[in-house]
Amino acid sequence: MAWGVSPRRQPSFPVQALYELCKRSFPSPSAASSSPPPADVVRSISSLMDTITPADVGLRDYNLEDDRGHGFFDSNLLKGSGRLPRWARPIKYLHIYSCDAFSIGIFCLPTSSVIPLHDHPGMTVLSKILYGSMHVKSYDWIEPTVLASSQPARLAKLHTDDVRTAPCPTSILYPQSGGNLHCFTSVSSCAVLDVLAPPYNDDAGRICTYFHDYPFSSLSAAGRTKVAGNPDNYAWLEAINTPVNINMHTGMYTGPTVQT
Repeated sequence: MAWGVSPRRQPSFPVQALYELCKRSFPSPSAASSSPPPADVVRSISSLMDTITPADVGLRDYNLEDDRGHGFFDSNLLKGSGRLPRWARPIKYLHIYSCDAFSIGIFCLPTSSVIPLHDHPGMTVLSKILYGSMHVKSYDWIEPTVLASSQPARLAKLHTDDVRTAPCPTSILYPQSGGNLHCFTSVSSCAVLDVLAPPYNDDAGRICTYFHDYPFSSLSAAGRTKVAGNPDNYAWLEAINTPVNINMHTGMYTGPTVQT
């Protein structure tokens, strides 16, 4: 080490390390674009996220069938009120950090809850299941665009249709590949740590759109379209133009505070 040069301070906890790595790696807001980050950047962040545990972000590991309606909370808020029905248990979003270039947060899903099929326009997303199991279904658009003849639906190819259980590697989706359109269904109580780069921003055109998927055989294309391989690996996706009601609320992040 050269004289007079202080060594880089080592982050004291994994989420701080994640923040600092994202801060160094992702472009400034003025330079942000739909191009994915370099492969080595994605690998570094993914490798770090692989090491993060529920305890690192202030969560208890609820890899159990029932969480008594409290999810990840130690709260006595509902003590004595009995067990909540599953439909009444909200998905909780725990905000850790956000800026114009990236965001870090956690989704906590009670058993059988659903985050419907939605897209991530111009975004790269890294997702780490912290505990529990979830079914993931994802698609990528077919290029060039193929439209249905009878309704405003667009052809997409299935990327993932599988159950993932912690511990498992961090998953990565890119602006044009990797399953940019996805939906989550919790098989058991679970939590997902997400990094979005850049995050949603209506003014910048990164607007979240929800979709309904139809089997490939249910609609015909506007023109002759042949698909490679099994037709079951394709679907027609139609944007949902009415408000989508999701039982989701903001929760309190109780892990170590990120020092910016």
